[in-house]
Amino acid sequence: MLTIYLIVVFILALSWGAYGLWEYKLRREEKMTPPNQKPKSERLRQAEKTFEEYAKKMAEFKKKPYGGSGKPQ
Repeated sequence: MLTIYLIVVFILALSWGAYGLWEYKLRREEKMTPPNQKPKSERLRQAEKTFEEYAKKMAEFKKKPYGGSGKPQ
């Protein structure tokens, strides 16, 4: 039973090490890539477009004034 635990811990440690190495490689590549050459995903472009539309709507929004009694007119 102990050998199974040791094998599982070894495999887990090996996989976390591989994941850490992969993440380090990706971060290093991102730092080397100039910001203007980084590709934008379709999801990011859609989110930017949606946010711009929302910001335009909020800029055009006018709050309706209420009367002095606190009740809507």
